[in-house]
Amino acid sequence: MVLLPKKNRLTVGLRKQDALSLVWLALALCFVLGMVLQPKIVYDGSINGLQAWWNIVFPSLLPFFIASEILMKLGLVRFMGALLEPVMRPLFNVPGAGAFVMVIGFTSGFPIGSMVTAKLRQQGLCSRVEAERLISFTNNSSPLFMLTAVAVGMFGRPDLGVVIAGSHYLANILLGLLLRFYRRHEPHANSLPPAAWSLRQAFQVLLQQNPQERQPVGQLLGEAVASSVTKLLHIGGFIILFAVIIRLLSYAGVIDLLASWLGAVLIPMGLSPDILTALASGVFEMTIGTKLASEAAAPELQRLMAVAMILGWSGLSIHAQVASMIAKTDIRMGLFVVTRMAHGALAAFFTFLFYNPEGSGATPVLPALAPVFDFYSYPFLAMVAISFLGMVVSIVLLTLFGFSLQILWRLGKIFCR
Repeated sequence: MVLLPKKNRLTVGLRKQDALSLVWLALALCFVLGMVLQPKIVYDGSINGLQAWWNIVFPSLLPFFIASEILMKLGLVRFMGALLEPVMRPLFNVPGAGAFVMVIGFTSGFPIGSMVTAKLRQQGLCSRVEAERLISFTNNSSPLFMLTAVAVGMFGRPDLGVVIAGSHYLANILLGLLLRFYRRHEPHANSLPPAAWSLRQAFQVLLQQNPQERQPVGQLLGEAVASSVTKLLHIGGFIILFAVIIRLLSYAGVIDLLASWLGAVLIPMGLSPDILTALASGVFEMTIGTKLASEAAAPELQRLMAVAMILGWSGLSIHAQVASMIAKTDIRMGLFVVTRMAHGALAAFFTFLFYNPEGSGATPVLPALAPVFDFYSYPFLAMVAISFLGMVVSIVLLTLFGFSLQILWRLGKIFCR
């Protein structure tokens, strides 16, 4: 009698899994049917997705992927973890190694923060809850994309880059500070008490690498490049896939239907109906949604707020990329999805606060309706170099900050005697 309810619960669980499998099968069949019936739409979507990946994502993320792989294998992440524990633990309730994730996530773009977090989790440098906190506030839109593509290319106003990027980053930092309370009583991973923290111990952690794990420089570089290119190929596949999906959904009228649902909530709040199609497209893919939002026949403030919401949500394409990065770990996606919605709302609010309409008469740098992927020549390469330099400078400054904390800690102990 006691075993029957358990069997029934198991049967219900299996039925739910079977039902979910049938749903995915039906969606896959619909996708294949759409490709067969509309090959021109599929081809155009594939070309656009391939251009986005090759012209934007690949060159902008490849240096960061390679650098992160090399630095992690050389032990810098463990060094920063031991050195910056007193900084990251009280602020964000994550280990000191999270500082490296934060730096590279804020200077590069999606989805590298989740990739580095997955590495930390696999190496036991953070717990599952700490990893969930990290991926929820260290995944940002690329500064290259916000400052160059959106501000200059789409809006024709370089001065708006500060508003767009500032609101985006500020909202994510605020989320990080709030997430320190998420399951705060969960056990920490390799946490150092303040009394045990020292500069000497940080260097010991850096030098205590297992000799069997040390690799020749050639092998280290080769594996870093191969791993980075493989990950970027996976990302490219997701970008092309979602570019095709959006084209098919637009043709089938699903985007318009979703826009009408969003309108039932947002139009009473004063949002222009012309923004809704952009928001509905942004639910699936960030780049297309932001471009449509910048071209909408709506006030500039509302277009900027729509862009902030889309960049904060980041699109199901980015969600799928993040899920692929953490697939081999026990990190869950639930908190990430919830915080993406909160990020979009907070970024839109900060955009409303920071927006300055006085510069609206500025001469556009580029035509508003120019193709998104023609914006990148010299400015694109310059922004990649600046972003990469920003990552290096941020790591150096954080390390020096850790040194300063160590000195102050020592001086405090001397004066307190």
